[in-house]
Amino acid sequence: MFDFFNNPQNVLHLSSKVLGLGLALLLVGIYGAYLYGGHLPIVALVSMHAMTIIGPTLLKIGYVMRLLAQHRLSVHPVAAMA
Repeated sequence: MFDFFNNPQNVLHLSSKVLGLGLALLLVGIYGAYLYGGHLPIVALVSMHAMTIIGPTLLKIGYVMRLLAQHRLSVHPVAAMA
């Protein structure tokens, strides 16, 4: 499991998926909670409002993962001189 996160290329691909999922949840949540004019069951309405919170959270997590992966891909290890 930790080997997956040690590879920055894997983290970069995962961050893209997390960003996409976060954006999708945010847009569906906004549409269902605020723009849809029909009647929804209370469970669906609460879920749509929850998506407007979970979506941006996933966007932030995915963005930080992307920044860390890009940083790890750009840094070259320096040999220590003794």
